[in-house]
Amino acid sequence: MAGPVAPVRRTLDAMPTFDDVARLVAGFPETAEGTRFRGRTWFVAGKAFAWERPFSKADVKRFGGEPVPAGPILAVSVEDLGEKEAVLGEGRPGFFTIPHFDGYPAVLVQLDVVSGTHLAEAVEDAWFTKAPDGLAARRRPV
Repeated sequence: MAGPVAPVRRTLDAMPTFDDVARLVAGFPETAEGTRFRGRTWFVAGKAFAWERPFSKADVKRFGGEPVPAGPILAVSVEDLGEKEAVLGEGRPGFFTIPHFDGYPAVLVQLDVVSGTHLAEAVEDAWFTKAPDGLAARRRPV
C-alpha cells in the first residue's frame, strides 16, 4: 500500500495556458484528460473537475454592454455554492462567474489575468472536490 502522497503546489511564472493546466493536473493521481463539448477536460476517477469554457453566443449576449473577458477561460469545480461565494468574494484577479453558472458549484478563471499561484490553488482545490475520499485523504497534508 502506498503512503500518503504529498501535495504539490506548482507555480507558473508566465501567463498560464491550457498546457500549463495540463501540467498541473499531471501532478495529481488518477487524472485523465479528455474532450467534452469540443474542449479539453480534466477528470479524476471519471469526474470532471476542470475544463475549457469558451463563451457561447448566449453568454456573450448576457454581458450586454459590459466587456467580455478575453483570452482562454477555464472552469473549475468548487465544493459547493458557499465555497463559490467565498472564492468570488476574495476578489482575486481572473476569477468570475456568469449567469449560466448560477446555482452551479464552479467558477471561471481567465487565464490571461490569473496568477500562476492562484491557478495552481484553484486546480488543486477542484481536484479535491471530485477525488474519491480515499484518494483525497492520501493527498491531504498531515
